[in-house]
Amino acid sequence: MDEAHKLNLWEGYVDWRNRPAMRGRHGGMLAASFVLVVEVLENLAYLANASNLVLYLSKFMHFSPSSSANIVTNFMGTAFLLALLGGFLADAFFTTYLIYLVSAAIEFMGLLLLTIQARVSSLKPQPCFSSTTSISCEQFDGRKALMLFTGLYLVALGVGGIKGSLPPHGAEQFDENTLPGRKQRSAFFNYYVFCLSCGALIAVTLVVWIEDNKGWQWGFGVSTAAILLSIAVFLSGSPVYRTKVPKESPITTIFKVLAAAVYNTCKIRNPSNAVMGMDTSTSYVTETSDGEDSSNVKRKATSQTPTESLKFLNRAVMNKTGKPILECRVEQVEEVKIVLKILPIFMSTIMLNCCLAQLSTFSVQQASTMNTKLGSLKVPPASLPVFPVIFIMILAPIYNHIIIPFARKVTKFEMGITHLQRIGTGLVLSIVAMGVAALVEMKRKRVAEANYGSGLANSTKPLPITFLWISLQYLFLGSADLFTLAGMMEFFFTEAPKSMRSLATSLSWASLAMGYYLSSVLVSVINRVTSIYGHKPWLFGSNLNEYHLERFYWFMCVLSALNVFHYLFWASRYKYNSTSPQITSPDSSQLMQQN
Repeated sequence: MDEAHKLNLWEGYVDWRNRPAMRGRHGGMLAASFVLVVEVLENLAYLANASNLVLYLSKFMHFSPSSSANIVTNFMGTAFLLALLGGFLADAFFTTYLIYLVSAAIEFMGLLLLTIQARVSSLKPQPCFSSTTSISCEQFDGRKALMLFTGLYLVALGVGGIKGSLPPHGAEQFDENTLPGRKQRSAFFNYYVFCLSCGALIAVTLVVWIEDNKGWQWGFGVSTAAILLSIAVFLSGSPVYRTKVPKESPITTIFKVLAAAVYNTCKIRNPSNAVMGMDTSTSYVTETSDGEDSSNVKRKATSQTPTESLKFLNRAVMNKTGKPILECRVEQVEEVKIVLKILPIFMSTIMLNCCLAQLSTFSVQQASTMNTKLGSLKVPPASLPVFPVIFIMILAPIYNHIIIPFARKVTKFEMGITHLQRIGTGLVLSIVAMGVAALVEMKRKRVAEANYGSGLANSTKPLPITFLWISLQYLFLGSADLFTLAGMMEFFFTEAPKSMRSLATSLSWASLAMGYYLSSVLVSVINRVTSIYGHKPWLFGSNLNEYHLERFYWFMCVLSALNVFHYLFWASRYKYNSTSPQITSPDSSQLMQQN
């Protein structure tokens, strides 16, 4: 191969046929545009059901309000947690291109099962029978429950694979070694959240209306068709994609470095090996693997010894372990250090996503007890997320085209504001959102008590209070989501070593998963504790008016405030990788050198 042809190749990237990717032919904004369109369709398919699922489970599948909420949060949590599996497979064994196609096919099969169950009455429990004294409902179990949960968790598996592969696949289309490429990649993450919102807008308006007025079989059918169309759109972009070649397993690298550090520590502490430990403390394995991109690990080109941070791991690169399988390169140790440093940031975002979980559960149930009419139009409660969605769709372009250019001039940073500042803004907004949610629930309960008095628990008619009050907490949580989700994805992608980028980007979705799981745990723990020390659990009963939801929201507000202090502790100590481009600009090279 002649030298000119080599220079025209994207090193470490291939096209969809596994041939070397070519500059000018593969990658760029055109390739990323296909990913953005796919995300609109994919999120439409997912969120159309997730946003309204709590009502489907309670009204048609006869689960209690708290059980329905927990099923939804567990389902959504599993879907986002499985993004780690998708990211891991994309980094270690398969390309992001292939992972998306397989995952979309799995989600399609799950949605097809749910569509069939919603269509065939014999696969659902019979409608409840009302008498003058009680309401009798068929218990939902057996093969009907098996079909429901099989469909739900096939969807969860597919969604996880897509979330773990699609964002890094789009971000990989840009040349991070050029300033325009880095700016385009930053814009991609902003517009990725914008496209998430576009899909959500269609889902919580058109599809939710179809589910409530035409039947759930039509709602599931629209989602099934959307995911099938997304596969066709994704395949149409195949000729212009460039895809990173998978390398060694990132999980294997992490455990290998940790095991080597522990092994060498034990040998040093053994008196018979004390001389060896002293003799080899400055002898390191520094070979690099073929084709490894040196721009993605701190000072990789010139490093002869590991950096001083997390010094315990430096013992992993002593070259006289006597165990070839445990021999580690300096570059591998530095990669693991980077991953460990971003984990506290990841942990700090879980509480925000626990707050976001309320948008799909209790907030929808609150709205279902209120007046949902806008003039002559009756708005389905599950369409409430339209408020944060529209706000995000307005704010995302403003943020990208007005706020960021202005911030670049002020701060001299390439990205305008750092990713950690952006994430922190979202965390602060989550405190405000939970405080507003508590105040709104207190107002809703006062209206309920004024209208129903002692018959509060048996009230089923809509309250004479508009559901627009609920939109306030949606607006604040939607704003928090815009700042934090886009900030997390770009932060994890740019900070992580190249061999671990898909897995690291998946941490954004894993944070969502942990938030949903934490929400379920909090509901269970709060009910258990309040049943012991109070007259009745806060979040228990057949009617939402019996709940003490306002106390739960105040508790979430306090936890969110404590979480911000936890985040500030770690964020103030975090140092960006010196070769990471997100804090540089054409006129700030000196600042980069200082960092």
